[in-house]
Amino acid sequence: MSDRKPHIIPELSDWPIYKISQKRYDIVQKVITQVYEKLESTHGDNFESLLEKTAYLEKIRVKTNPWKVDPRDEKKYWGGISQEIKKNSLAEDREILNKELVKRIVNRYAEEIIGKFKPKTYRFTVRFLTQFYKRILNRFSGKGSRFYWGTKKELYDRLILNGSIEETRELFKKGTVVIVPTHFSNLDSVMMGYILDRMIGLPSFAYAAGLNLFDYELMAFFMNRLGAYRVDRRKKNPIYLECLKAVTRISLQEGVNNIFFPGGTRSRKGSIEKKLKLGLLGSVVEAQRANYQEGSNKKIYIVPLIAGYPFVLEAKSLINQFLRSSGKEKYIHSKDDLSPFKKTFRFFKHVYGRTSKIYLTIGEPMDVMGNKVDIDGNSLDAKGEQIDLKKYFYNTDNEVGESSQRESVYTKILGDKILESYMSNNLVLAPHLVAYLTFQYIAQKNQELSIFNILNLNTKDIFVPKAHILTLVEQAKEVLSNWKENKVLQVEKTMELSAEEIVEIGVKEVGVFHPQRTLYIDKHGNVKTEDLKLLYYYHNRMRGYDLQEYLNWTAEELKSEVEISE
Repeated sequence: MSDRKPHIIPELSDWPIYKISQKRYDIVQKVITQVYEKLESTHGDNFESLLEKTAYLEKIRVKTNPWKVDPRDEKKYWGGISQEIKKNSLAEDREILNKELVKRIVNRYAEEIIGKFKPKTYRFTVRFLTQFYKRILNRFSGKGSRFYWGTKKELYDRLILNGSIEETRELFKKGTVVIVPTHFSNLDSVMMGYILDRMIGLPSFAYAAGLNLFDYELMAFFMNRLGAYRVDRRKKNPIYLECLKAVTRISLQEGVNNIFFPGGTRSRKGSIEKKLKLGLLGSVVEAQRANYQEGSNKKIYIVPLIAGYPFVLEAKSLINQFLRSSGKEKYIHSKDDLSPFKKTFRFFKHVYGRTSKIYLTIGEPMDVMGNKVDIDGNSLDAKGEQIDLKKYFYNTDNEVGESSQRESVYTKILGDKILESYMSNNLVLAPHLVAYLTFQYIAQKNQELSIFNILNLNTKDIFVPKAHILTLVEQAKEVLSNWKENKVLQVEKTMELSAEEIVEIGVKEVGVFHPQRTLYIDKHGNVKTEDLKLLYYYHNRMRGYDLQEYLNWTAEELKSEVEISE
């Protein structure tokens, strides 16, 4: 889709994320109040053990896993907190003193987590990203062309959006929208925000960003001013976790649209998430219940977003991390055959001479219980009949009430529905399909070897006759066509081309900017790779469908898909 939609909120000053940024102090105070009340309901008047646990965990974190982005007074601060806890334990009014101490800690956490939104920074970032993506996704035009890196229209033609676009735009007018994407790259949040803004006219989102990303000063400067709230996954103490949930919950109740990555972190092996972290999703359910409790019928809508990249910048390091953690002693780190100079040269050569695309598929919107919603925001049951979402939160007196156990069940149901959407809305791209078939063929020919031994084979000795790949692509096309009709997954229009064209596109585009060629065709017409680990990474995008079981392999049929369990 290259046709751009008009902005649903033309004036930036009317964007929810800008409005909430204008009252940041009030939001911090609201977080302090809500977190304190939540902790008081679970710990009563005795905060001493809670404070001791928090200080203990924080002192360990500061000592064993410090980051550059940590405040300079971090060690001194938590040492001082420990001393205060000891001092308070001897005081007659220790309960009052500990309550104030909890509020001070929450204030520190809230100030760390909550970001800002600066219109000037946003406008500059849009201009910068436009130039950046033009250089990454368009080929250098060369001398004699007015636009060396192509026009904006050519850029937008390379940003391909499918799925429930109009429905999502309409829901922004009905309530608060939470986008829940798959997660493959550190650039996901910025890239997705840019595309949703430029292509379908959605206002900027608040989004969670790992605090480790703020180690880089330039990145920290922009993310601090673009609505990111900082998440420190090292902090596991109850006060911090409750504070993080409160920030999210209040943001949603204030009508700020959010992007959550429910997988929690980037997919290390390149496959679609099979498990989700439910913490932030739980705060969505809580926010919906809180809206009803406060007399508001404003709904929160969940929109899955599935990213399709023929190229992931961090693919090599991600797959190595996965193999190292899963294989342990079986993992052997292999050095690149290419020299640093040759790798740098190839990278810039590819940037100048090749193109790529970014694919986003918007899944069907749902409510916080995972029910489908129509374009008017009404919740629908399996038969398409309207249902009253508020009743899900009724207590025995037919009034909206809080129930942690019930809401945890609802969160699990929502997570399962999101995972289903990921799999059924996954868009099959030629690069991923050709990588999948090629790697599976190599694995089939080496069934006596473990996956780690296969990945350490000498790539110079590995090849697949192109004719075999063409045959497998023809078979796969038929299978995928049936799956598309049955809504098992989505199929990109490229799959309507001939097998020869699909293989050509797949080989050309998979891992397009890596110095090592993920796939190439040699002078003998064989499909080869310079890096089996990269090939395995891109192959994994088609994992989970058992496609190999539906294909007639030229040798003994592959009985089970090659995989490494996590």
